[in-house]
Amino acid sequence: MDRFPVAALTVALGFMMLQAQGQTPPPSADPYANNADAGKLQFPLAAPAGKDSGQINAAPAGAVNQGPLDPAKWKYGPAYDAPPNSAIWNPVMLKMMKGEKVTGGTVFSTDTPETYCAMANAGYDFIWTEMQHNQRDWEAVGRMWKACPHAKAVPGVRVAYTDEREIQHAMDLGALVIVIPTVRSVEEGTAARDWTMFPPLGKRSLGGGQAFDPEVWGNVPGGYRNTINRNVVLIEMIETLEGVMDARKIAAIPGVTAIFAASGDLGNFSGYKMGTPDYERLINIVHEIGRAHV
Repeated sequence: MDRFPVAALTVALGFMMLQAQGQTPPPSADPYANNADAGKLQFPLAAPAGKDSGQINAAPAGAVNQGPLDPAKWKYGPAYDAPPNSAIWNPVMLKMMKGEKVTGGTVFSTDTPETYCAMANAGYDFIWTEMQHNQRDWEAVGRMWKACPHAKAVPGVRVAYTDEREIQHAMDLGALVIVIPTVRSVEEGTAARDWTMFPPLGKRSLGGGQAFDPEVWGNVPGGYRNTINRNVVLIEMIETLEGVMDARKIAAIPGVTAIFAASGDLGNFSGYKMGTPDYERLINIVHEIGRAHV
């Protein structure tokens, strides 16, 4: 089998500019073609051209992280710390922190902003936008949420499964409540946390989205990027026998706000209906674990 060397490819985009005479110059790959101050920008910490910096093994002067690069020992920087004494701005998180009851209203089949906003202003605390058992796409969800982000009920969603793409879409569109179905193990529960939360607690990528828009959460106290980890409500559903077995560990994952005993699929995966001793045993186990983590 042929092997190919890894190459770093730098792509310079040449832009065509209309000259005063109205003529269009030919395209150019020269990155300095339209830069009147070419070469004047300085990068004092960059290694000289053609020289290996050696910084994979030794840090530059003044760096916090010294010695060979080691992600396991990396001291995360303060760039995204929440401001001191920054307030919780998600009303659902506030109620849950106080031990109060939270009510969600399910939006299942509609994808119209008018219907969504009517539900969001009907008195619920959050809207459970159903994406596990519904065929709508994320573009439709984004339109609904952006129509009334500051309604009585904040936008929430049950995603299809523990998946970076699903959860990233939900968070970038502005979800403040994330519900994860059929969490079967502490590993799945941790993965769901990772895709929901920004570093250092999680692994969510920073790529923008309507959540950052000023009319959505862009103007929240302390800034969205710096405070969303403390405000997003993450609920992990216990719906299988394996999930019940790992429920105590799942509930203890940092960043998980609550676990939820899901009545329908607990019956589906156990083979017993609501009200029977075997079914109620599973509910009791999850309930007791949840109470222990209040």
